[in-house]
Amino acid sequence: MKKILLGIILSALILAMTACSNGGNAEDKTYDLDMSVTVGEASTWYKAAEKLAKDVEERSDGRITISVYPNEQLSGGDSGTAVEQLSQGTQDMSYNSTIIYSIMDQRLGVLSAPFLFPDLDTAYSLLDGEGGEMIKDIIRENGVEPLGFGQNGFRQITNSVHPIKTPEDLKGLKIRIPGINMYTDLWRSFGTDPTTMTFSEVFTSLQQGTIDGQENPVDVIHSSQLNEVQNYMTVWDYSFDPLILGINKDLFDSMSKEDQQLMRDAAAEANAYQIEQAQKLETEQLKELESKGMEIYKLTEEEKAAFQKVVEPIYDEYKSIWGEELLNAFKQ
Repeated sequence: MKKILLGIILSALILAMTACSNGGNAEDKTYDLDMSVTVGEASTWYKAAEKLAKDVEERSDGRITISVYPNEQLSGGDSGTAVEQLSQGTQDMSYNSTIIYSIMDQRLGVLSAPFLFPDLDTAYSLLDGEGGEMIKDIIRENGVEPLGFGQNGFRQITNSVHPIKTPEDLKGLKIRIPGINMYTDLWRSFGTDPTTMTFSEVFTSLQQGTIDGQENPVDVIHSSQLNEVQNYMTVWDYSFDPLILGINKDLFDSMSKEDQQLMRDAAAEANAYQIEQAQKLETEQLKELESKGMEIYKLTEEEKAAFQKVVEPIYDEYKSIWGEELLNAFKQ
């Protein structure tokens, strides 16, 4: 009888220890997550992040909550620091551009290569294929689990000096760019004076005349009200800029399979919503910017070809950094 009783006690202890090692019942585990977004509350990024937070909380019956912080509040306005924090686990989730990720790993800069994608449909079809899986693997190597891609869109150029229709129109302009080497080399090849700074400083720098212009997708230009400090925009779709909805990999790996799937499903819906809203709103945003006094010029294919010719050497210079196999997965 004593042996049977001892066996029952030992079995109970083993079960209890197993439950503890597995973090207990997955349905009982709670998470209070923070999520950083680079731009403000008027952006499609923020609205999609809010949708994600709402859906996750509802589907987990309140076990998983996500607090969304605009304008990189968690990293003092610095997007590069935000991605580092995400990788290190001092920040849980974020929407960040792959441009910012490429500061951490230059291979990711391949997606920003000049005039690589002819249109958004082509870009997303390639992201859904082998190239996209290669990108996700690189992101995982850097401590972040990618929960899919959003859309910052193609990047356009604005300035307060004159319209830009030819490469010569860029010469001598002081242009704010994100802090990656490829963009610095690219913009120097145009004859500009490229200046790196965090996006949170851009509006004031434009207002004070410290810089002449900047480049960003339409949604960022619109939601940040850059038309108040910029007179001209050229639509030239020179660099594709997808977003990554990322979560710290160690955190994600610690979740139950059920919670991981819940996060993946909600993220897929948030990304689809963000992309849909960004594409739907861009035409309206351009019209609104124009109605507020911004002069907008769209390059013809012939005019765009002149800019493409100037930047061809960038591919030879960065092919070894990006990796030829990765570049070929996206190059048409």
